[in-house]
Amino acid sequence: MSANPEVLYPSIAISPLFEGSRLPLLVTPAGNASLKHCLSDIQLLVSKELYLSGGLLFHGFELDAEMEFTHFCQSFGYDLLNYDYASTPRSQVNKGVYTSTEYPAHQSIPLHNEQAYTTSWPMKIWFNCVIASEEGGETPIADSRLVYQELDSVIKDKFIRHGLLYVRNYGNGLDLPWQKAFNTENKGDVETFCRSNNIDFIWKEDGELQTRQICQAVAQHPFTQEMVWFNQAHLFHVSNLDPAIRETLLSIVGEQDLPRNVYYGNGERIADHELDHIRQVLERCQISFPWQVGDIMMLDNMLSAHARSPFKGERKVIVAMAEPHS
Repeated sequence: MSANPEVLYPSIAISPLFEGSRLPLLVTPAGNASLKHCLSDIQLLVSKELYLSGGLLFHGFELDAEMEFTHFCQSFGYDLLNYDYASTPRSQVNKGVYTSTEYPAHQSIPLHNEQAYTTSWPMKIWFNCVIASEEGGETPIADSRLVYQELDSVIKDKFIRHGLLYVRNYGNGLDLPWQKAFNTENKGDVETFCRSNNIDFIWKEDGELQTRQICQAVAQHPFTQEMVWFNQAHLFHVSNLDPAIRETLLSIVGEQDLPRNVYYGNGERIADHELDHIRQVLERCQISFPWQVGDIMMLDNMLSAHARSPFKGERKVIVAMAEPHS
């Protein structure tokens, strides 16, 4: 970042949100608060800073409607992506804009990089606070480069060596139906998507779908060349379930038909204590701030992970993604 940002970006003010950390960089209007008025400076800042900090928080700008958020995201030169091969429920707001994951308010959503459970993901992701909850509801973030560095080397090396096998069983009231996950009612469309993405699939006797895909545990950022921790093993693994729910599900459907689970790429089970260590590192690296209405956070999806804290009261945060990478 320039020593004289007011010269480079006269319409905006820039400062770290947290002392000693670039993530996220806080961006506020220096005078005229119109997002459109500041857009050229914001675009220039993002081009220079996003790969360094991993994320920026735009605060205090005038944002009138959800469509303006759509236009803001599109202004960086990318078409917004559909939420295909979904893992969580959400609703479409505008073309390419969705609600954040619609899990019950009392639940936490742990840190993760969007769609790191597959081999194709968005490089850019934006969040816009439309309604701030009266309590909680933050979107915590973490530097995925730091997570990679902080992990126990023995556990990390095993993940790198074997990769990960994600197993998903859709529908049956236990997880997203395949129609929602793949955005189609046509089984042929699902099969085409799976074949083009190296996803093994079977249609079970009850008409439901099971998929299996081997994916990365870590990744190298295509522009910065830095290594990042990049998977969702801690979310998909059966140890992420409440122990009582875990035992009940295992007794009813068995391990092979769990809604989701993950193994090492060679089929070996991942030990609970290995996932516990990963969760502890993620928690240590996590930082959080309260949302205010109109805030927009832009993340490099490989460099920064995001989460959701439990909340009380009404909350609405909308999301857009762009720049697909495989």
